[in-house]
Amino acid sequence: MPLTRKTSALLSLALVSQAAAFCGFFVAKADTKLFNRSNQVIIARDGNRSVFTMMNDYQGNVKDFARIVPIPVVPRREDIRIGDPNIIKKLDAYSAPRLVEYFDEDPCLPPMPKAQTTATSAIVEDAAPQKRRADALGVKIEASYQVGEYDVLILSAKQQTGLATFLRGEGYKLPAGAEKMLGDYLRGGMKFFVVRVNLERFDQSGGGFLNPIVMTYQSERFMLPIRLGTLNSPGTEQDLTLYLLSSQGQVETSNYRTAKIPSGQEVPLFVKQDFGKFYRDLFKTTHLREGRDVPLMEYAWNTNWCDPCSTEPPTPAELAEAGVFWRQQNAGAGVKPALPALKIPDTPGKPVYLTRLHVRYSAKTYPQDLHFKVTQNTGNFQGRYVLRHPYTGAAKCEAGRQYRASLPKQREQQVQNLARLTGWNIGDIRQRMRQ
Repeated sequence: MPLTRKTSALLSLALVSQAAAFCGFFVAKADTKLFNRSNQVIIARDGNRSVFTMMNDYQGNVKDFARIVPIPVVPRREDIRIGDPNIIKKLDAYSAPRLVEYFDEDPCLPPMPKAQTTATSAIVEDAAPQKRRADALGVKIEASYQVGEYDVLILSAKQQTGLATFLRGEGYKLPAGAEKMLGDYLRGGMKFFVVRVNLERFDQSGGGFLNPIVMTYQSERFMLPIRLGTLNSPGTEQDLTLYLLSSQGQVETSNYRTAKIPSGQEVPLFVKQDFGKFYRDLFKTTHLREGRDVPLMEYAWNTNWCDPCSTEPPTPAELAEAGVFWRQQNAGAGVKPALPALKIPDTPGKPVYLTRLHVRYSAKTYPQDLHFKVTQNTGNFQGRYVLRHPYTGAAKCEAGRQYRASLPKQREQQVQNLARLTGWNIGDIRQRMRQ
């Protein structure tokens, strides 16, 4: 990804036919590129084990990159690796809200029968001076690793002041309010995953972009710390897209209400030329309507299929790269699990269910970190918006005359839908419909 100035603040400093299948034609998607300050995280979760993939979207002078992530346990070196950024791009494209087209058939033709659907080893440098400084401040270096272009420390501490002093001595620029928040995490029994770029290894690798970091740990806590990130942009909101992979069903937040993005409505045909603005305004309107502190579900589906698909579903190998460590249904013998050292029971494979949550957050609206729960809900959902092209042929039968008479009402419903979804001026919408 190109390195331009942008700081990742997630963890661092009507007439719609209701058929069994959608059977529309996919024409556009609303991926994360539509949003500024958009962070992305994949979490694969089964039992008490989680695999996190954190996209490092820091854009600026790479020597200034730093990230501090509160975590509940101390991971081993073999539990941390470099990830493939293409996996995040794949899940983003696959699960993004989408625009689909329907084309009405001749109403004088007999109805067609309904179609049936189917569903590295650690290399530790001499850290004696660093350790002495940490000991003097009541900070314990639990582990020190080199992972790709990153230097990683795992820290615990007795009190917040010593930890903050140690981090500042290491060159970390802590924003106002960070020391108190570090103390809150310490009282909660959390450790700290501290990562920065090693410039020599970054240059040796060819530079150009920062890779995602993948971390595995086992804990009863299924959560994602976001509060530290709010300190970097006080008073402004940030976007976070979560790709949550489970073997059971939909994933929701347990300490905030989860709502679904509006979906399934018909909108005027001109939205096809302005889908980016349409979805940005739809999300903003929904975010405000729901109360600003509600994660919005944009997608939930078994990864074996989709309808309509914005891209091909992720393969078992891609899902393994995304962190899926359990035996997958329909996965061939050549698919390597995300955790090769983990002994997977010789039992029938389990599904991989993807939930996409979009969180727009600030320190005021999200005073708590995100906590999640895996549900048994295996229902399918996607943010989907419909363009319906009317039939333009003769249609001289009685059904055709009734169809023609229904079109003005259909167009007005599309106008009403668009105004309600986006907050756009209804007069402007009607005028554009007449063009």
